[in-house]
Amino acid sequence: MRRTKIVASLGPATDAVAVLTDVVRAGVDIARINLSHGTAAEHCRRAAALRQCAAAEGRSVGLLLDLQGPKIRVERFRQGPVMLEIGAPFTIDVTFPPGEGTAACVGTSYRRLPQDLVVGDTLLLDDGNLALGVEALSDTAVTTKVIQGGLLSDHKGINRRGGGLTAPALTEKDREDIELAATVAADYIGVSFVRDADDIETVREWLREAGSQAHIVAKIERVEALENIDAIIDASDVIMVARGDLGVEIGDAELPGVQKRLIAAAQQANKVVITATQMMQSMVTSLQPTRAEVLDVANAVLDGTDAVMLSAETAMGQHPPRVIEAMDRICQGAEQHAGVTTPRERGDARFGDTDEAIAMAAMYTANHYSISGILAMTESGATAKWMSRITSAIPIFAMTRWATTERRTALYRGVYPVAFDPTGFSPDDINQQAMTELKSRQMVKNGDQLVVTQGDWSGISGRTNSMKIITVDDINEARPVREKSG
Repeated sequence: MRRTKIVASLGPATDAVAVLTDVVRAGVDIARINLSHGTAAEHCRRAAALRQCAAAEGRSVGLLLDLQGPKIRVERFRQGPVMLEIGAPFTIDVTFPPGEGTAACVGTSYRRLPQDLVVGDTLLLDDGNLALGVEALSDTAVTTKVIQGGLLSDHKGINRRGGGLTAPALTEKDREDIELAATVAADYIGVSFVRDADDIETVREWLREAGSQAHIVAKIERVEALENIDAIIDASDVIMVARGDLGVEIGDAELPGVQKRLIAAAQQANKVVITATQMMQSMVTSLQPTRAEVLDVANAVLDGTDAVMLSAETAMGQHPPRVIEAMDRICQGAEQHAGVTTPRERGDARFGDTDEAIAMAAMYTANHYSISGILAMTESGATAKWMSRITSAIPIFAMTRWATTERRTALYRGVYPVAFDPTGFSPDDINQQAMTELKSRQMVKNGDQLVVTQGDWSGISGRTNSMKIITVDDINEARPVREKSG
């Protein structure tokens, strides 16, 4: 079973029910909806369609809503895209009428742009495809010379090389979209252009006010985020290495090293990490990835990322299911490398609560004994998450009665959610019924030894306090072998 999870973006290319069903069958674990595009009605429709397809296929697929964040973009052009020639003058003016842009001047949605710049700065447009050297500034206009030319079209993004644009990470639209996230019961919220931990705390407050328990994904795509990375990781549930805008701000040469450091920092802090942006970009149109894309995905897996993400490849591409199948194949190939599953213990760690202590004891036992799988009876998914932070080749079955916990744990590396309600059984019957469920799914077989973690009080979150080893036998029963309580 693939341990690395796949996040795939929904869009026009996945709107047909048959295509979305094939996407679910192909193995998507988390579906992403980018709130920068489309209407609230479209987002609600796609979320509902996802849940229906996942239910029909018997799969737990999480939902990630990605906030737009600040719009730092050029406005529209009067007669369509314009060609900017190297050496030509070009002005970005905050007072220029929207929709009237030309090859000489265009407006911008970001009113503070002139105040954020100094002469000599370099502006990067359209993900770095065009570069402008800043030559003069006024209260309302930035006068530049084209350093790297090309075609510029409506609403392309603006970055400053080295970062430093002061636009706040959160907007009023983001607050409205958080209300939408609560309406569709999103499992994760992606926060774009995070600057510091305060941005994360603000989103968490807005989520609670909206009645949402969604976990927060901090998208690392600004230089300022790198400067505050430890606090951001601590405040968030997940980080995303958002390589598009981040690569524009820090430069392509710096990006590989930063990606590795971010994955390592998330691992060290026992947090979840997604690697994103243009991982299989050629498959927007091609039937096969390039060798460079194969190596890119594989290297992220080798570095220990929890998940790899697809954007335009599935949202706008010509064959979304095939892209997911290709990514699945690459991830599984990379996972065969011994370094991906070599046990990584936390021998010098001190644990913050009983759940974490039991989870670590279970993983140590599993990695040093003849164990075929780990069965975590969980309410919130916390125990399964702690377990997934330890490198291992052993599958972790997150058995829970809550659909929200199933969908959330679908993002964790090496964790496989299973719907199971222990509250309907006596304590003596729970393990037997759990084994019956896993055997019916062909996840375990007779003779397998499993580590089981659970609480004395089934159905109470945060009360995992025991670990035992059981053997699956011929009559679908679980025989206790030994027990350890904490």
